[in-house]
Amino acid sequence: MPILTAPILTAPLLTMPRAAGQGVSSRVARPVPRGKPSGLPFNARLSDIAKQAGLTEPCTYGGVAAKRYLLETIGCGVAFYDYDHDGWLDILVLNGTTLEGSTATNRLYKNNRDGTFKDVTDQAGLRRTGWASSVCIGDFNNDGFDDLFITYWGQNALYRNNGPNAKGEVTFTDVTEAAGLKIKGRHWGAGCTFVDYNRDGLLDLFVSNYVDFDIDKVPKPGESSFCNWKGVPVNCGPRGLPAGRHWLYRNNGDGTFTDVSEASGIAKAKGSYGMTAVAADFDNDGWPDIYVACDSTSSFFFRNNHDGTFSETGLERGVALNEDGMEQAGMGLGIGDFDLDGHLDILKTHFADDSSILYRNTGDGNFDDVTVRSGLGVETRFIGWGAGMVDLDNNGLPDLFMVTGNVYPEVEAKLPAYPFKTPRVLFRNLGGGKFEEMFEGAGPALGEAHSSRGCAFGDFDNDGDVDVLILNMHEPPSLLRNDVSGGGHWLKVKLEGVKSNRSAIGAKVTAIYSGKRHAQAVLSQSSFYSVNDLRLHFGLGEATVADLEIRWPNGQLETVKKVAADQLVFIKEGSGVVRTATMGKR
Repeated sequence: MPILTAPILTAPLLTMPRAAGQGVSSRVARPVPRGKPSGLPFNARLSDIAKQAGLTEPCTYGGVAAKRYLLETIGCGVAFYDYDHDGWLDILVLNGTTLEGSTATNRLYKNNRDGTFKDVTDQAGLRRTGWASSVCIGDFNNDGFDDLFITYWGQNALYRNNGPNAKGEVTFTDVTEAAGLKIKGRHWGAGCTFVDYNRDGLLDLFVSNYVDFDIDKVPKPGESSFCNWKGVPVNCGPRGLPAGRHWLYRNNGDGTFTDVSEASGIAKAKGSYGMTAVAADFDNDGWPDIYVACDSTSSFFFRNNHDGTFSETGLERGVALNEDGMEQAGMGLGIGDFDLDGHLDILKTHFADDSSILYRNTGDGNFDDVTVRSGLGVETRFIGWGAGMVDLDNNGLPDLFMVTGNVYPEVEAKLPAYPFKTPRVLFRNLGGGKFEEMFEGAGPALGEAHSSRGCAFGDFDNDGDVDVLILNMHEPPSLLRNDVSGGGHWLKVKLEGVKSNRSAIGAKVTAIYSGKRHAQAVLSQSSFYSVNDLRLHFGLGEATVADLEIRWPNGQLETVKKVAADQLVFIKEGSGVVRTATMGKR
């Protein structure tokens, strides 16, 4: 049943401190009172067309009615991914399994260019069962085809994209062992991101780990103080369980990687439960940094020292904790420039009884927590996962979109205020650093309840707006087609590196229009364990032209002046715009 208005599912206003020993961090925040609605129209309408698009296979992830272990609760990501480079976004949906085992597999869907998709998993060589977590993409061998890295509880996998064969079919080869990425023992691979940390034109690889999880040693629900939530026995963790470690692998340029976790300083960061990982130049020094959302512990900010090493500076930079100095259950990350000052800001999602947090970049890689003053403090009801900072209505102001879902299906019967399936959350950007939560006027898909995890943002139908792909636990994915009215203009930018890595992962593009400076980065992973369209989308509002400033991954700057709106431009490093494509409205 749709959930459209704030009073529905409203939890009690809780002000007591977090229960001692509770397995997950939540500061039990009181929601800020809502202001008067602006009454302004919102010109984006979201409708779920997954079924008619052919996305009908469900996500299998542990038990349905109850979950005995933390492993069953986390779920996995999705990707908008043009794997065959035909100019149309394809879809990758990760999958899990059950404690008893299942035949569920990750699935690759090819875009038929008519609003439907074809399952090409077996043809592409991507069938695999297991507990998949996250996906990141990038062209690690610079052959022109973006490769896949998928993390697991178990053994992670690097899939080389072979490009088209004699039949024109694109296939993948698992090169994990040959690349030197096979790990000893069983680890819980979590977030991952390709990143050219040493700026040599080759994509390196960062992998976070969540929990050092041994299913034979974890207590059962209710057996420990870390296995209880609001008086209800639940699965244990993450608190009370040992934290995982994190890896950095250097690309050797010959198809192999070398573990440089110790030498780079990455391995020094310990004690936090790593989840989504994002690599971007947050401090505007031309070198990529790495930010990791961490669950129930301090989040990590790895500052690039320009010499092959990193320093963990999350606390100093203001992104480890909230403004009250408290740990939060960091899960998903939306990266963008909400205030249009040319700097990359951070949206991080959290557990129920807490708000998502919005960090404003001050320009030098330091951040201010602006959650309450921006208007996000009104929403504390749901567990947040995938997130994006995207302009859904093309008015030139990036909005905030989040998917939600509980992790304890057994809790709802005793605590109805915490249902397993919950709606999506949308904060529309009012300008001036202020946001307003939407309940109606954004289409039917916003209020539909699911227990969602990963989500990705991209224009799958090439009509000039941003659509949303969502993973739902124990259900097929959702594909939210966006239909925009109102006449707002837009511009898409696709980069190709030459001296930089060919995927241009880590590049930062600033679109200058109507006195605004809108920065975006080409990201290998963001949201929750997911991958967005590598074509950057800028809503321009009434502007019909924009200037572009590009900071390539190797640190070089390039400027492209007076680019006309309502088109996709392809920019090759050092050559400017090499071709354009128009993308029609439906």
